[in-house]
Amino acid sequence: MSKILALLLIAPVAVLTTAAARPSPDSLPLPDDFSPEGIAVGAGDTFYVGSLADGDIYRGDLRTGAGDVLVDAPPGRQAVGLKVDQRHRTIVVAGGITGRVFVYDSRDGDPLADLAVAPAGTAFLNDVTVTRDAAYVTDSLNPVLYRIPLGPGGAGAPETIALSGPAATIAGDFNLNGITATPDGRTLVVAHSALGALFTVDPATGASAEIEIVGEPLTPGTQDGILLDGRTLWVVENFANRVVGVTLSRDLSSGSITDVITDADVDDLFRIPTTVAEHGNRLAVVNARFDVGLPPPLGDGVPPGTDYDVVVVDKP
Repeated sequence: MSKILALLLIAPVAVLTTAAARPSPDSLPLPDDFSPEGIAVGAGDTFYVGSLADGDIYRGDLRTGAGDVLVDAPPGRQAVGLKVDQRHRTIVVAGGITGRVFVYDSRDGDPLADLAVAPAGTAFLNDVTVTRDAAYVTDSLNPVLYRIPLGPGGAGAPETIALSGPAATIAGDFNLNGITATPDGRTLVVAHSALGALFTVDPATGASAEIEIVGEPLTPGTQDGILLDGRTLWVVENFANRVVGVTLSRDLSSGSITDVITDADVDDLFRIPTTVAEHGNRLAVVNARFDVGLPPPLGDGVPPGTDYDVVVVDKP
C-alpha cells in the first residue's frame, strides 16, 4: 500500500481560477482524527461520511452541522467511498484494501451485509454508485468493477465485471477511482486517476470509451470522486483543491469544463477534497487532508488531533 500513498502525495500543477459567481461556503466539522474519504447524502438534510482509519460511519445534518458516529465498525474495517440506496434505506460502503463491501441500515446503522469481492490486499475498493437495482464499486488496482445486487434484504452475491477498452488500463498504482451512473442505470461513468481521464462503461459488458475533454483540460492525476447532475459531471480534483463541472454531450462522448470551484472561491476551505454529494442547489465536499498523512496501513498515520470537515458550497 506504500505505492498508493506515494501516488496520493504527488501534488499537481498550479490551480486555475474561475470567473463564475462566488459561491457561499459553509464548513461542517467532523470528529478529530476521523480520516474521512467518502461522502453521501441521504434523506432530508442527512449526510454520511466514512472513515479510512477504522471504517466508522458518521451521520450529520447539512443545515445545522450537528452529528455523531452512526456505525462503530468492527476492528479491521475501512470505509472509502459510500452511497445511500434511498429505495432500501441502506448505505453501501467500499472497503478499500479489505476487499470487502459493507452494507448498513441508513436509519440506525445496523449491519446488513459483509461481502468479500476480492482477497484482502489484492484490491483497493474505492468508490460506489447506486442504480435502481444494484451498486457498482471501482477497484483502483485491477481492471474490473464489482456489481452488488440490492434489494429489501440488503445485498445479494457480488459479481465481477471485467473491463475492456481504455478504462481497463493499469497505468500506475492508483487507477479507477470515482464512479457515477446515468438515471436509467444503463451507463456508468468512471474517473481514472493515473490517466487523468473520464470514461463511460457499459455495465452489461464492461466495454468502455473515453469522454473527450474539449478546451481546458482536467488537472492531471487528481481525479477523485465524481457526480452526475443532469448533463453536468462534477469532478473532484483532490490535490488541485478544486471541483470542476464538465458539461457533457448528449451521447456522453465528449465534454468541456464550464464551471470551476477553486480553493479561493470557498474562502480557502478546500484541504485536499476527495468526494462530492448533492443537496439541492448545493454541493457537499469532504476534505480528506491527505497532505498531512494517512492512517495505517495506508500510511504512517496523521498527527493526533487533526481536524476534518465537510465544505458545503452553492453550485455556480
